[in-house]
Amino acid sequence: MTNTPTGEAPRWLDEEERRTWLGLVGIMRQLEHALDTQLRDEGLTHFEYGVMAALSDSPRRELRMSALAAYAEGSLSRLSQVVARLERKGYVHRRPDPADGRYTLATLTDEGYAKIVGAAPGHVAEVRRLVFDPLTKAQVKQLGHIGRRILHAIDPDNRDGYRG
Repeated sequence: MTNTPTGEAPRWLDEEERRTWLGLVGIMRQLEHALDTQLRDEGLTHFEYGVMAALSDSPRRELRMSALAAYAEGSLSRLSQVVARLERKGYVHRRPDPADGRYTLATLTDEGYAKIVGAAPGHVAEVRRLVFDPLTKAQVKQLGHIGRRILHAIDPDNRDGYRG
């Protein structure tokens, strides 16, 4: 029997925890795929949409790439590839940060802003259909509470900026 890093015997999942865990894993996998599928008609992936949405919500529609990577829950190298793709489409522009040239700013262009504004209604409708419509108001509140608790266990210092 393999021990945990602390040398203690593992606390195995009971049957209800196991079913819950497998359900959560299924949600994480299938929800991302479903949202990618919905956004395909817009010519975007869910990750690209998230990057553009983060930029659209920020002051002057720009963020340092390092901050954007943290927000997008992606590595800087993955984000760089995605931003390069968005740049080729004319949705994002990169430039050195004038305040500190060691950093790069990503800025949502007017064309990118129009794209995200155009994609948002369909995306929100799909999120509502898949996540919120099947739940009661009380369950939505519980889901928010549960999500914040899990995120706090993952990132107690809230380094990703999620405030939920």
